[in-house]
Amino acid sequence: MAHARWASPLDAVFLVAESPETLMHVGALLHFSHPEGEEDTFLRDLAADLRSAPVHPPWSLRLQTRRLMRQPVHRFVEDARVDMGYHVRHSALPAPGGERELGILVSRLHSNQIDFRRPPWEIHLIEGVGPGRFAVYVKIHHSLVDGFTAMRFLQRGLAATPDDRSHPHFFSLDRRPRTEETRPEPVGDVASILRSVSSALTSLPAVARTLAETQLRRGQTSTRAVTSYQAPMSVLNGRTGRSRRFATQQYDLERLRAVARTRGVTLNDVLMAICAGGLRRFLGELDELPDRPLIGFIPVNVRAASSDGGGNYVGATLVSLATDIDDPVARLAAIASSSRAAKARMRGMDGDAVIAYSAMLLAPAGLQITRAMSGLPLPGPLTLNVCISNVPGPTKHLYWRGARLEAAFPVSIPGHSMALNITAQSYAGTLDIGFIGDREALPHLQHLAVHTGEALAELEAARP
Repeated sequence: MAHARWASPLDAVFLVAESPETLMHVGALLHFSHPEGEEDTFLRDLAADLRSAPVHPPWSLRLQTRRLMRQPVHRFVEDARVDMGYHVRHSALPAPGGERELGILVSRLHSNQIDFRRPPWEIHLIEGVGPGRFAVYVKIHHSLVDGFTAMRFLQRGLAATPDDRSHPHFFSLDRRPRTEETRPEPVGDVASILRSVSSALTSLPAVARTLAETQLRRGQTSTRAVTSYQAPMSVLNGRTGRSRRFATQQYDLERLRAVARTRGVTLNDVLMAICAGGLRRFLGELDELPDRPLIGFIPVNVRAASSDGGGNYVGATLVSLATDIDDPVARLAAIASSSRAAKARMRGMDGDAVIAYSAMLLAPAGLQITRAMSGLPLPGPLTLNVCISNVPGPTKHLYWRGARLEAAFPVSIPGHSMALNITAQSYAGTLDIGFIGDREALPHLQHLAVHTGEALAELEAARP
């Protein structure tokens, strides 16, 4: 029996938002070391192996759109003839190659729209990166899987040892991800989608009270929870094009953990702080640093820790990045305070309630995005500034047909009214950060990556 699933309400958000300028696919840039002695033929053999491997859901699913009462209704259906020659690409960097050329290629690949006539994903094998190394760029439309699920597939599609040369590729895993026992995944039929919507609607009264309290008290010193009404307009906000810039940075995870322990904050607080410090210096160079603090859009995973994922099931909150504060330690403290207040607002909510709360909290930003897309004037600054996300990954090195994975940099979504997205992923003792931005709005994006390193060094050097 052919596999099919209806797009959940959250899946549909990414489909509705898709446009030639706002591309709703996510990706990853993976760095590998060649197995010893196999550099000359390894990628050619790997490409052939990938093109002949079986493909299982969700990677064999393509989008089908129908009309119900004049409204589009989306579902993913089995593609009986997946053309792996299309999905698997083999590229080479111009000699002599290197990180700069790799970044340019990924920037261009990420600027190309997904073909929805096929399963919405691609994998690019890239040679010429450097001696003994190659790279892989994977692109997946966000309506197919969320970041949490993509990471689970990556982890399960790689082997624990270099000797395992027969481990199934991520798209060949012949089983669907487990779903939370406490919540049916909206994949079977319309009734399951209605159950999800009904659960969210049941949560609305309590969510509305929490949101109203946040809105009403936002100007008082008793709360540091922020809303999108407090975000300043900046070079990050406005109508964007489809061209992208991509930059990366990698840190020893223990460096961030040491700062977190010293300052009594979380690892995620430190990540936001180094991004805020980098943004403060980067925007200062462009003479575009707002007087008021930038507001970060922070995705929140609401799945159970034991889950292997599924469709989209993720909430979000807002945190002040305190970019108006010069002192790095005081800036970190302000960010941690704002983050704790944001978490307190969601304490006790189940997953559906968190999603409903997130939708209401971010509704004003939706108006700003509409303004950026249409050019219609809307009163006041109703915006977000930047997305910062942190995805936990594997703690030990993984291998792909004997090649060792050295780094995994996320490549996420910028778009209208939010021209920069920063996504980090932990892997084998490192934190791998991908910066993706609009090409015209953010020149010299690699400078931002460098400045985050300077911000980390400042925190490490500050007195306890």
